[in-house]
Amino acid sequence: MGNACLSRRNRRRRATARRLSHGFGSPPVVATYSICACDLDAGQWGVATQSKFLGVGSIVPWAAPQVGAIATQAYANPRYGPGGLELLRSGLSADDVVERLTAADDGRASRQLGVVDAAGRGATYTGPACHDWAGGRAGDGFAVQGNILVSGATVDALAETFGTTAGAPLAERLLDCLGAAQAAGGDRRGQQSAALLVVERDGGYAGLSDVLVDLRVDEHRAPIEELRRIYRLHQMYFGVTPREQWLEVDDALRAEVQERLASLGHTSLEEWAGIENLEDRVEGTTRIDPVVLAALREAS
Repeated sequence: MGNACLSRRNRRRRATARRLSHGFGSPPVVATYSICACDLDAGQWGVATQSKFLGVGSIVPWAAPQVGAIATQAYANPRYGPGGLELLRSGLSADDVVERLTAADDGRASRQLGVVDAAGRGATYTGPACHDWAGGRAGDGFAVQGNILVSGATVDALAETFGTTAGAPLAERLLDCLGAAQAAGGDRRGQQSAALLVVERDGGYAGLSDVLVDLRVDEHRAPIEELRRIYRLHQMYFGVTPREQWLEVDDALRAEVQERLASLGHTSLEEWAGIENLEDRVEGTTRIDPVVLAALREAS
């Protein structure tokens, strides 16, 4: 039995050695473009990314409110995420965090990293062994980077689009950045997954979470377009329409609402909205959120 176990162990070791010798044992490259960014006025930090890689959102994006945002990619080191956020919490700048993380990592030549700190300072790092095209840019409020890209135009598009969309919500700016980067060439291997993460202190569900948006498309032929579609749903379910934009329910609109509800088998707007996860957008019967009215019209 001892010899048999030793023989099996040796066979496994030889098989592992063969895989490593052919490169099969190495972790897959997260060939990716990403943007880390912040909106200091809104108190939001976020990351958006796209890759020819399954489930890029499970590895690349990291963020914490009033702390910063981090993207780790190429031969990604996922420990850069939590480790980098801890360094940011200690008061280090984005540049210092990049230096500290990469200096302690023997694999840094194959890493790529973006950081935006609590003050909005951006820093990016591309190891010399990252596959072409690889590089990044950093500036006030952002860090952009990519590897295995068609060209540097992808990274340029990320940075330029972020600069030209100031004033829009951060999540929408980040989505626009992804779209512009893809139009400029993107990952030269193609598309597969995309992710969007935005954090804000108490800005998430019911004011009890710091995660404002956390959406992922793990496998799709057009992941950025799918991410936009899911984001629109997110805004419908969890967004807030200012009360001054709600519509007065006059007799004609009340009759329309009741008719549409009846066609769907419901007697009240509250009942239907609860089933459709829109209950937080319903309050009384004298005014109606236009988002709710549009959803009711579409459903009926």
